[in-house]
This record gives sequence, structure tokens and C-alpha cells, in this order.
Amino acid sequence: MASPRLETFCCPNRDAATEFAVSFQPVLFGALSLGSAALSLMFAVLQVLPKRKGYRRLGQYPLPRPASSSRILFIISICDILGCTGIIVRSSVWLGLPSIVEGISVTNNTDVSPEAFCVGSAMWIQLFFSASFWWTFCYAVDVFLVVKTSAGISTIVLYHMITWGLAVLLCVEGVAMLYYPSISDCEQGLQHAVPHYITTYAPMLLVLIANPVFFSRTVSAVTSLLKGRQGIYTENERRLANEIKIRFFKIMLVFFVCWAPNIINECLLFYLEMQPDVTDNSLRDIRNAALTTWFIMGILNPMQAFLNTLAFHGWTGWDVDLNPQRSRELAWDSGSTSVPNTAGQNPVVGTTLLYQSHVQEVQKNTIGNGQQHSDAISVLSEGNWLASGASSSPVYQSW
Repeated sequence: MASPRLETFCCPNRDAATEFAVSFQPVLFGALSLGSAALSLMFAVLQVLPKRKGYRRLGQYPLPRPASSSRILFIISICDILGCTGIIVRSSVWLGLPSIVEGISVTNNTDVSPEAFCVGSAMWIQLFFSASFWWTFCYAVDVFLVVKTSAGISTIVLYHMITWGLAVLLCVEGVAMLYYPSISDCEQGLQHAVPHYITTYAPMLLVLIANPVFFSRTVSAVTSLLKGRQGIYTENERRLANEIKIRFFKIMLVFFVCWAPNIINECLLFYLEMQPDVTDNSLRDIRNAALTTWFIMGILNPMQAFLNTLAFHGWTGWDVDLNPQRSRELAWDSGSTSVPNTAGQNPVVGTTLLYQSHVQEVQKNTIGNGQQHSDAISVLSEGNWLASGASSSPVYQSW
């Protein structure tokens, strides 16, 4: 899992609360984390792999060049997969080579490899999950900007600079302050560790607070856009707006379920850390709650990789196509529902039926209505949000 406590554990003179949490049933905790990460990694990779014709992009036309929000969803999935990979490697080494864990706890140990592996694996996990948080925030900003101001694919470069720059900067700064003056003799005191925890949880809290605001405003903007195009708000438009709300809700639900236990656990451990004796009998309920949330974190944190792909794309199926030539015509980012083609029929499902008429109408009225409507429809269409493959607007480019 991704917790700053595991980086604090790399210090031989760690605090009592961290020692209490990390040292409780480490084999069971490692096995649960390993199993959860392996399962999530397997299904997440399966989700993003291209599928055969049975799970093509909805519609009969080639896949258009994805706009920035589609790329952001793909990058989020890659960050989650790399984070899960780090959890698998760390848990496997800790389970298979317990001497490494024992070596971390030895003060003034001449062998620095246990501490190096501990710090390296912890930084790897924190970096990619932190980058996933920043990219999730950028996704909310991007869909809002596209609908409101017709932002284009060029913004993806800015998103790369912001997300990777902040992720690396905060990770390195937090770790440098945590391990000062050296990893074998970390400075004691709660105040010394607070900056490290702030740099870890700041992007997480940003997503929990800011993303619902951006998603809500995006839904309102899309609703206004649909009303303004025809001057009426029919059942089709209402159902379309509801589909968008559900998609955003699923994204936030996955994020909250996977990471809310971290915030709760950190609050409990901070409370224990401020007590003179964490083993005091009066703190038994707090300790039990901290251990419960600790194990929940170990299971749910890695599951974000798979659950995110479900929230983004729905279940994309088992029929993987590894043919590189054909994969250009296949969508890894299928819509909320993947439907097999049936002979002689174009696959249409759910919101595709609702949205196809809107896409065709926008194509007819692009010049008259302006570029904003066209780009707004594009961001809803891309990644198979809601549109069928019948979209052949000039705003799209082929692969």
C-alpha cells in the first residue's frame, strides 16, 4: 500500500506508533497486500489491453485520435499499475527475505542495502500513486475546461509538467526532510515528520475536495450546453446528463473507498504518537481502530488500479487482441459498457442510442454554433463516454 508510515519505518529509530503499526502481523499484512496488488495489477492490465472485434469501440468507424482527457485516463491507469508493481516487489521481498526487514531495524548497520531497498521501494510507490492523484485532479480540470472553453490537446504538455514536476518535487522534498540528517539516524520529533506527511496527503486531499466541485460544474455546463443547442431539454438530454453524473460519481467513489482509510489511519496513528505510552490500556480502542484501518489500507490501496479502470471504461472483456497492426483500430478505453458485435448490426447500447442524434446534429451545425459546442461534444464522445463511433467530425484525427 501507499503510506508515509512505511517510509518512516525505514528509519531504525522510528517512532513508537509507526513501529506498532508496521510490526503487527507483518507476514499476514504483506501477504494481503501482495495478493491485492497482484489481483489488481492482473485485471488492470487486462482492462487496458486492446480487444478483438467483439469488443470494438462502439460503432463501425476507426478509432479517432484521443483528446487530452482520454490520454489522462490512460496515464492514470499506467501510474496505478506501476504503483501496484512497486507494492508487489516490496511485499515479495519482505515476505521472501525477512532478513532485510530485520536489517532495517539495526542501528549503525554497516550494510545499507536493507535501508536502500526500503527507501527506494517506498519512494517508487509514493511517486506513482502521488502522480495518479495529480493526474486525477488534472482530469477533472480538463473536462471542465474543454466543455467551458474548448481547451485542446495541447494542454496535455502542461499537465505533464504540472503532475510529474509536483509529484517528483514533493516526494524528494518530503523524503529528504524525513531522513535528515541521515537514514540511519533520522531526527526525532513529530514536527520533523509533519512536512513529509503533508507532501504525501496534499494531492489526495486536493482530489477529494476539488474534483467534486469541478465535476459538478462540468455537469452543469453540459446541461446548459444541451439545453442551449435546441432550446429544449428532452428526456434524451436528461438521461445523457445523468450518465455523465454517474461516471463522475464512480470515479470519486473509487477514490474515496481506496484512500479514505489512509486519512483515518493517519489521524489515529498521529494521536497515538502524541501519547507518552502507545501501549496504555486506555488506548486499546484507538489501537484496534488503527490496526483495522491499517489492514484495510493494505487491501484497498492497490485495488485502485483495477477499480479505476472499471470506473473509467467499464468491463472491457476477456478477448484480448495482441496483434499490433489491428490494435490501432481497437479501443482500450471503451465506454461504460462493452458490447459484442452482432452479425449485420452496428453495436449500440445505452447512451449511444441517446447521443448519436446529438453528434450528427452538431456535425451539421458546427459552423453555425461555433467551435465551443463541437469541442464540448468531442470531449463527451472521446474515450467512448457517450457517443457511438458514427462521429466523423473534422475535430477528430485518425491514428
